[in-house]
Amino acid sequence: MISTELATKLQHAGLVWTPVDGDQFRVQAPDLESDVFTVSTMTIEAHEYPTGTILGFNGTTEWALDSVAIEDALWLPREDQLRGLLRGSFRLLRHTDDAFEVEVELLGEPRVFTDPEPAEAYGEALLALIELSR
Repeated sequence: MISTELATKLQHAGLVWTPVDGDQFRVQAPDLESDVFTVSTMTIEAHEYPTGTILGFNGTTEWALDSVAIEDALWLPREDQLRGLLRGSFRLLRHTDDAFEVEVELLGEPRVFTDPEPAEAYGEALLALIELSR
């Protein structure tokens, strides 16, 4: 799972989230910002309406929360989702002694993004790709 800071940067850069089972997210509210939720048709289901997507909390939960607008949720994409979003720009993932390196091709040139966590390296590469496409 990527950091909240990187997820926020990706969201502000324009990354669009279409919730599917297994996706993790945080609710952007002061009393819930440390909790991570998982979309699942058993407990949290994405409902599409003409006015937007609502994440509905089904069944019994520890506290009362009926639904959250997708605009109030922060998607925390998984490593495989980030790699998939890089599409044809992704070249390779390499593990060094103390970090992971994600190599992508941006504007015909190879660029490497390094982090101890592979998901963070993928996320940084995706952020660079989104920023170049603006």
